[in-house]
Amino acid sequence: MNTSEKAKFISNWIKNYVENMPSKAQSLVIGISGGIDSSVSSTLCAMTGTKTIALSMPIRQKINQHDLSLKHQDWLVKNFKNVEAHTINLDDLFQSFASSLSKFNSEHGMANSRARLRMTTLYQVAAANKGIVVGTGNKVEDFGVGFYTKYGDGGVDISPIADCNKTEVWELGKELGILKEIIDAAPTDGLWDDARTDEGQLGLKYEELEEAMENPNSVNREKYESIRKQNLHKMEPIPVCKIPS
Repeated sequence: MNTSEKAKFISNWIKNYVENMPSKAQSLVIGISGGIDSSVSSTLCAMTGTKTIALSMPIRQKINQHDLSLKHQDWLVKNFKNVEAHTINLDDLFQSFASSLSKFNSEHGMANSRARLRMTTLYQVAAANKGIVVGTGNKVEDFGVGFYTKYGDGGVDISPIADCNKTEVWELGKELGILKEIIDAAPTDGLWDDARTDEGQLGLKYEELEEAMENPNSVNREKYESIRKQNLHKMEPIPVCKIPS
């Protein structure tokens, strides 16, 4: 399947999912970060013709990241009549959250809490618009190394690009006409004050991760397996204590 066909297939999959829901959703709600994954996913949602609500939810966001988010929102609104865009600043909410939990401070925990506050916001907006929350995770992050926040950006109703590797998402972005600034930007989860990149946190480039995911003999396989092992708890079902009958 070429890139153009793949884009149409995913968009049709989203539309068919909504059409076949027992109670049909009236909207698709998605978070926009200024990154390639959310830009592609939101565009594929918009292509369905279903009301698409794109939310930018800055929390101590770096200016360049937020600017890309706003530029993509503007691009969506100009290109699709079914899109509405909103910016919901969560700085005060996060500050209150962090202050209330000051006795339990953890840099990593607070980074994940940003993602969970965004997830809660998406579901509130979805509830107010009879919608569903659309995920933006790709294959190597969701099923390879588990590079996402449990019950944060991992808390969604559907995952339209979760069978696409990061390199495929970049190709989809080019096909869909996503802004070049977004395609060229270094991937980042936007959860840290120092603006660290995804590849900086993972220690491998996405191309290396994808190769290691597919090739058991890869020189990067050991590193890949080490990251995956730490995050398996996100990818496996919640352990349930089974009571003997």
